[in-house]
Amino acid sequence: MNAILIKLFATALTLSQVTTRPDAVRTQFDPATDGPEVVRILRDGCAHMRKSFDIEDINLDELITTAMEDPSAVAGDNAPKILHGLDINELNTSYKQFCKGESPANSPFEAGAVIAFYNNAVKDLPSAEALRDIKLASASVILDAAGKPYSETFEPNGRRLVVPIEGVPDLVRQAFVAAEDKRFYTHHGIDERGVIRAFVGNLASPGRPAGGSTITQQVVKNLSVGDDVTYERKIREMIVASRLERLQTKPKILGLYLNGIYLGRGAYGIEMAARSWFGKSVGQLTVPEAALLAGLPKGPNYYSPDKYPDRARERRAYVLTRMKEDGAITEDQMNAALRSDLGIKPPDTARRESGFYLVDHLARESRTFAGLESLTNASYTVHATVNAGLQSAVEGAIQEGLSTYERGTGRARYEGPELNLADAVKRFEAAAPVAEPAPETAPAVPLPKGVKGAKALPVAKAPAVKPAWQRALESTRAPLYDLRWPLAVVLQTGKNGIKVGLADGRVASLDPGPARGRLQLYDAVRVRLREGKGSLRADLRVRPSVQGAAIVLENRTGKILAMTGGFSYPLSQLNRVTQTVRQPGSTLKPLTYLAALNAGMQPNTLVMDAPVTLPPIGGIGASWSPKNYDGGGSGATTIRRGLEFSKNLVTARLLEGGIAKNAPQSLQRVCDIALEAQLYAECERYYPFVLGAQPVRMIDLASFYAAIANEGARPSAYALESIERDGKPVYARPPKAPVRIGSADRVAFYQLKTMLQGVTQHGTAAALSGVSAYVAGKTGTSENENDAWFAGFSNEITVVVWAGYDNADGVRKTLGRGQTGGHVAVPIARAIFQAAWANGVARTPLAPPSPEAKALIADLPIEPRSGQRVAGGGFIEHFRLKDGRVADTQYALVPRETLYAMRPDAEDGDFGNSEDGADVAGDILGNMMGEGRRDAYDPYGRESRSADPQYPDRRTDDPWGLRRDRREEERPWPGRDRYGQANPSPFGSPFEDEPRPRQRRRDPDYLFGDDPRY
Repeated sequence: MNAILIKLFATALTLSQVTTRPDAVRTQFDPATDGPEVVRILRDGCAHMRKSFDIEDINLDELITTAMEDPSAVAGDNAPKILHGLDINELNTSYKQFCKGESPANSPFEAGAVIAFYNNAVKDLPSAEALRDIKLASASVILDAAGKPYSETFEPNGRRLVVPIEGVPDLVRQAFVAAEDKRFYTHHGIDERGVIRAFVGNLASPGRPAGGSTITQQVVKNLSVGDDVTYERKIREMIVASRLERLQTKPKILGLYLNGIYLGRGAYGIEMAARSWFGKSVGQLTVPEAALLAGLPKGPNYYSPDKYPDRARERRAYVLTRMKEDGAITEDQMNAALRSDLGIKPPDTARRESGFYLVDHLARESRTFAGLESLTNASYTVHATVNAGLQSAVEGAIQEGLSTYERGTGRARYEGPELNLADAVKRFEAAAPVAEPAPETAPAVPLPKGVKGAKALPVAKAPAVKPAWQRALESTRAPLYDLRWPLAVVLQTGKNGIKVGLADGRVASLDPGPARGRLQLYDAVRVRLREGKGSLRADLRVRPSVQGAAIVLENRTGKILAMTGGFSYPLSQLNRVTQTVRQPGSTLKPLTYLAALNAGMQPNTLVMDAPVTLPPIGGIGASWSPKNYDGGGSGATTIRRGLEFSKNLVTARLLEGGIAKNAPQSLQRVCDIALEAQLYAECERYYPFVLGAQPVRMIDLASFYAAIANEGARPSAYALESIERDGKPVYARPPKAPVRIGSADRVAFYQLKTMLQGVTQHGTAAALSGVSAYVAGKTGTSENENDAWFAGFSNEITVVVWAGYDNADGVRKTLGRGQTGGHVAVPIARAIFQAAWANGVARTPLAPPSPEAKALIADLPIEPRSGQRVAGGGFIEHFRLKDGRVADTQYALVPRETLYAMRPDAEDGDFGNSEDGADVAGDILGNMMGEGRRDAYDPYGRESRSADPQYPDRRTDDPWGLRRDRREEERPWPGRDRYGQANPSPFGSPFEDEPRPRQRRRDPDYLFGDDPRY
């Protein structure tokens, strides 16, 4: 038996059952015994269908006769694809057997073959009951802190806002019924007359075959059996649709349809489509708007108002005519709608280009706090804490900062374009050119016959036609869709330079950087524009392999204003702010200094910056001998300077009497503060902990620094404010005040805050010196420069930035020599603070102590290096009062006698307590100013040197400090070698057996002591 005939008979068997015996549809037949029963069902079905042919005024006998006279029309090359290969004589014989009651001797019908195909097609048939109780995947709308729509979250093919059928106006319902299923309210799931019209239409119009599906069948296809273009799917669809009609009311079925269909612009369902196309709810749609949407299910792309406005108008005119024929609208309403503009709003491109890590975090918080399984199970309105402008700026700062780091270190690698648009350009060149639409200009569309006053509307002046490359660029969805750099397409390569085109039609000259000689025509690449006098120029940006993350927290409330968990969400969905831990390095040192200040030490307390060895805790394990970055020490220095210049030895020596009687007890005090601050669930009691050896989450570190800004009140970080559904509250975050860290008092926290401000004024974060009146913080670099950090705060917000390579493969990759927190993370943090101030965050000088702390603090001048109190001038230090008097602890850890014994003799050339200086040269404490200073006012090197005459020694040749250390090299004593011999020669002393070793570059945040040198 012919294979196509088998499929047609199996489909006819299905249609015969659902139309003649819908309550007794069989899904299995026995090939051996049920052949006569199948023949009977087919004959009953043909008799039923002949009545429908008569109703449609179609003579079936004449149709068959015509087909016999011209078999190629039915089974030839011009026939519908589903009928290719069909023997027209067999079809005629079968017609006589089942529709004329004849018993031809040469019947091609084989009941066993038809039954076998049918049984296989309906195997594992979906349940219609599942559709009755189905919950459609929905999109939840996320509002930002200002209450404006910010983003959406939804499953694939599930960007919809479910609306009850009662909320859909009759006008909208009538528009879709008129366009898709005229007899929806009278048929029982299958419209026989519609099937006949489709059958005849397929014979008359070769091409893509029409299916004659009802709204009920479309519901089943979209939500149950799938959309395969096969006979098997059609068989399953008809059976399930027939059953659904007996289980569900017509309005409920229509509601499933209107909420389930795809209507273009990524919108599923009538409510999301109304918002996407017209910026309004379905209840506010006008007649022409409802008709436009009702015309889209037939072909959302083919009739797209964005791409093919003329087709959209023609389709809308068809729907309006059908609505008028059905009595849904009057002739005047139809005429007015036909003359109206399409009225669509511009596409909303921002909804899926920013905040992906934050939206994921919101979904997790909704499960944890609101108990919701998923935000896509229903249409929720989610109120978030995000500052939309700041969020975008934070992502841009991370991306530009990581790219700048790799370019500066020579690690940038071009690995090919993001995509190539050559094929898309060819398609647009082959298609009719699309002009820019003239706003509010009525199109010249011929109106249907019978419309009063019908005449073609005037045609507006032909607008400019967009080139094919621009249309291709506009229509593409870039793989890295969340990058802040614009996507550009290469238009020219070769001797005359490289030209790229932008989505807005502009053309720029491109500096290809690492892609020189490798760019091809129509490559789509990322660029950074350099706008100024003359022609537009652009620099290529390539995807870095290094990763980074950042979070911005509101100090008083814990609201997450912005967060990005990586360079790009499509590349990696891992949120490095909340889902990973990394060694914080020196950003954890404030814990130790806080413990010392709370124990009574003052910021001017002197500590020996000299080698120290701490015995093993409990006599178990090895001793610990940390080292400074420069390998040596600067002698006695104040606690303040030890933190400002990130002295490891000072931090370690505080454990010896600066916090408790001995080092193990001091370590326990530091751990207690860390646990109470919720930095860790468990503290590793080993000495390198105080230098940041134990990994930490960024979000927890941010809460701790916010606590410093709040004088000890730690906020809980959160992004979810409330959730609503259909206007009713589902969840609201209860008011929660910051929790005070009781392990240290307000005075200790305020003193620590002023010390961290010194870090940004002239310490390891001196690149922030221009804004140090408003910002305090600490840099950090983990072992071997694997991680670069900055954690800091203003009065209003806390910012934490991290950069480093992922080590999921078990291999830790270094950022490279000299790539410390001050070099890599601080410029990113500066850009984030500037963006915060530009997006509504107040910019105020760091606050003085609270009244509670002020009563216990005295401000007195000191000499900044020695910490010695002076009569006037000097640096104003903040001292703790005890019993109404300043508690003098300057010599508590370094006896005065020891200092006298260490005094240098000026005649022997001993430089005494001189230090190597800050990470960036130049500070108020006497460190040498130099032209090698990093530009604190232009961390990205975007401004010219002459832009600000107030700072004449600013340099832009190396703004990130990537090519050298800013620290002054250690010089030998004048005129002498290291053995005290006269040494006028720059090549060293002839008495030396070995050459003087090169001065080693050292990181002030380096954790674990020295390593062997060669």
